[in-house]
Amino acid sequence: MRKLCFSLAVLFLYACGPNKNAEEQAILDSVDSIAVETPEISEDVIADIIQQIPSPLEISVLLKESGSAYDYSLLNSDDKVSNYNNNYSKALNLGIYGTDLGYTNIYKENQDALGYIGSIRDLADGLNIGQFFDFNTIRKLATNSNNLDSLLLITTKNFNRINAYLQDQKRSNLSILLLTGGWLEALHITCQVYQKNPDNVVLKDKIGEQKIILEQLQLLLSLYESNPNMKELGSKLKDLQQVFDQIEITTTYAESTFEEVDGVLMIVDNSTSSINITDQNVADITSITAAIRNNIIN
Repeated sequence: MRKLCFSLAVLFLYACGPNKNAEEQAILDSVDSIAVETPEISEDVIADIIQQIPSPLEISVLLKESGSAYDYSLLNSDDKVSNYNNNYSKALNLGIYGTDLGYTNIYKENQDALGYIGSIRDLADGLNIGQFFDFNTIRKLATNSNNLDSLLLITTKNFNRINAYLQDQKRSNLSILLLTGGWLEALHITCQVYQKNPDNVVLKDKIGEQKIILEQLQLLLSLYESNPNMKELGSKLKDLQQVFDQIEITTTYAESTFEEVDGVLMIVDNSTSSINITDQNVADITSITAAIRNNIIN
């Protein structure tokens, strides 16, 4: 068991505009480093939740396989980095940009991919975790979709190292923000693509499956209720959860198997799910997700 100490986030959700002076920014950064006691939880619990969250690259593959064309307008523009001036917004948007990078990679949009790599580097450096990224290697892998498995592996390894580091630094809340931002962007893109492909049952079911992930994220966010920004984020996600609560998921268990990826054995979940989700459910999820995302990226 490890005691997870979570830091207070910045005072105001929208205090990330470009007009903050140096003194105000210093206050924001100092507040972000204060530790708060939380209940002890097992690292295995957090690891299990993280494993359940689909990789942005996996979502991007699904979108391309649906036959949908590349659409840059669905993504968060990579030139907004300077707008994210506190650790809360940096972490959320680093997660968002990670999903956007995966999307550009799948469609072989190399120039856009390079733009997102630059934005990711800037935000990672701003959070003092840039040392965990080998950007030369990531750049090579991201501009060659034949290296998808390698990029997925290095991305997963990076997050595990970052998560461990942030826990040791008593900044574990940033790990959850990275996950939440990446997940929210993947859900947003999937919903938008589905709107143009309403007959695609696979995409519709994938949206419904996110009910399980949202429940796990809400569980983690509930540990941060003393943090104003995290509490507000959790509150907004509760609005989304009310819609997901209307969706019924029935799971049929099947024994997991192993699959080798770049010499590493990965566990493959062979269980199947039956999802009862309506068009109105999807419309509501799409609307609420877009509203939450707009507050984060703007």
